[in-house]
Amino acid sequence: MRTLGNIIWNIPFLGFVTAALVFLIGLLFVVTIIAAPIGLGLIQYSKFLLLPFSYDMVSKSEIDGDADKNILWQTYGFILKAVYVLFLGIPMVILTLVQIVCCFCSIIGIPVAIVMAKSLGTLLQPVGKVCVDHSVAQALLVEQGRSQLAARNKIERQ
Repeated sequence: MRTLGNIIWNIPFLGFVTAALVFLIGLLFVVTIIAAPIGLGLIQYSKFLLLPFSYDMVSKSEIDGDADKNILWQTYGFILKAVYVLFLGIPMVILTLVQIVCCFCSIIGIPVAIVMAKSLGTLLQPVGKVCVDHSVAQALLVEQGRSQLAARNKIERQ
C-alpha cells in the first residue's frame, strides 16, 4: 500500500519535483556554510518527499537522546532558526498549504495531502530533523510510550 502511495505521489502529483526543489534550496544553504544546519535539515526533508509513505521525519534527539550543547551553539541555532522562519520557512509553508489544498480537490490526492500536512512542522523547523524508515519511527514511538508508562507507574507507586 505504501508503494502505491509513493507511486501516486511521484507520478500524477509530481512529488519528485517538490523533492528536487527542496533539495536544491537545502544545497544552497549548505554551500553558504553559515546556514548549513538548515540546509542539512532541508536535504533530509527532500529525502522524505521522495517517498513520503515509506519514511517519517523524527527529531534527532529522539534517536540520539538529549545531548548537551554549549550555550553559544544554542544561541546561534536560535538566531538561525528565527531568520529562516521569517524569510523562508513561512513562505514555504504557505506554498505547501496551497499544494495541500490542491491535493484535497481530488479523492486520490487526499492521502498525499494528509502526509504533506503532517510534515509542515519539519518544513517550518528543519534543524535537528532526520528522515528515517517508517518502521524505525514506529519503534521510537513504542519506546517513548513505554518510557512514559514506566514513569507514570513509578509516580503512582510513590
